[in-house]
Amino acid sequence: MILYIGQFTLGIIYGQWVEWSMHKLLHKIGKKRSSPFSYHFQSHHRSSRENLFYDGSYDGQGEGIKKELRDLFLLLVLHLPLILVAPTFLAGAVLQACLYFFLHRKCHLDPEWCKRYFPWHYDHHMALNQDANWGVTTDWIDRLMGTREVYLGTDREQRDTQRRMKRLGLT
Repeated sequence: MILYIGQFTLGIIYGQWVEWSMHKLLHKIGKKRSSPFSYHFQSHHRSSRENLFYDGSYDGQGEGIKKELRDLFLLLVLHLPLILVAPTFLAGAVLQACLYFFLHRKCHLDPEWCKRYFPWHYDHHMALNQDANWGVTTDWIDRLMGTREVYLGTDREQRDTQRRMKRLGLT
């Protein structure tokens, strides 16, 4: 039983590392408009920054959510052979992928909730440096790798938010 709990836990940790790594990779290759992954930076990031972190594609108003689900499915297919040798590990990793999707979606549909529970993800999108804070469901890897940068609650964030609200006609 302890072996299974350990494998499951390692699967979750591995899933968090994959989340961080793939997000970092998406930024590297997704900034090129010709990339099939450009939707992440060109659409998702743009929409988030223009709408005070809200991204309507997670409410069924765009293609971004479909492409994100496609990418998660491709990752699952790549990892499927693990079911033969480490099914409990794979279950942990799959659970983490599901958590990522649902939490990421919730963050972008409810920005105030995100600020309260996942401030590092808000920081990732809204700070000047969008090449930091790649963890979505947790920030422990960012802290470990030195890529965690705090933005929410700073004077800079307050000035930027006021400017964005004025641009949107909300002040």
